[in-house]
Amino acid sequence: MTIDNTYKKHHVFTQLSEYADFYKSLSCSIFGFITQGTKAICNIDSYVYSSIQGTLESIKDILIKGRINDSYALLRKYYDSTIINVYSNLYLNDNFSLENFVVKKIDNWLKGKEQLPEYRVMSQYVRSSKKLSEINELLYKDKTYKKIRERCNDHTHYNFYQNVLLNDNEIYLENRLESLNTFSRDLENIFVLHFSYLFYLNDHYMMSSDYVDSLDCGLTPEEGSQYFVAPFVQKVFNTVIKKNRMDLAEAIKSKTSMKL
Repeated sequence: MTIDNTYKKHHVFTQLSEYADFYKSLSCSIFGFITQGTKAICNIDSYVYSSIQGTLESIKDILIKGRINDSYALLRKYYDSTIINVYSNLYLNDNFSLENFVVKKIDNWLKGKEQLPEYRVMSQYVRSSKKLSEINELLYKDKTYKKIRERCNDHTHYNFYQNVLLNDNEIYLENRLESLNTFSRDLENIFVLHFSYLFYLNDHYMMSSDYVDSLDCGLTPEEGSQYFVAPFVQKVFNTVIKKNRMDLAEAIKSKTSMKL
């Protein structure tokens, strides 16, 4: 194998572990929030996030073996899952009401009776939403996400011979580390997109357990504790979002009452 210590110690592996841990914590944290608009008895996103956690762990396992090309196929799956998650949340937000207590499109999807629209339809729905216009304007101010999507598709469909070579861990490639650096940036940008959409749309998902824990113990919650942010969310907000996209961080803060 041509995988040396520089490759093995690349920061992308730390990224993958941190992002997987984030989704695991988020899955547990929001489990008790009932998803309005469906007949589900728990939060439907909880299992979406544990599934994403699994995808990120799979990417790490494959990437450790030097299969950068295969890893991009799973990165596209991760990208798809973030758009599916944002779309389903936005669609419920747009269509749930007392007159429309069960949003059939999403509820039927949960029951295996109906597929969601294809990726392009969901992506366009999210990008054209007035509710998300501020975030969309910031995310798509350049062609970053268009290029990520193209790169994922190029790897998945072997559009270039170079993509074939990046799946062979026994040959020497001068650009192997450069490709790993690009993968790391793409991964980070997809995570930033998901975080920004998610907490701009569902800011209550940031909530720490302090308020509910006090009630469960029969204590009076500390004043304002319903606006406390879970430590794992605050950590990622500081180290990933604020560090890389202060514009998105400010947009999220301006929309929420949570104490970020």
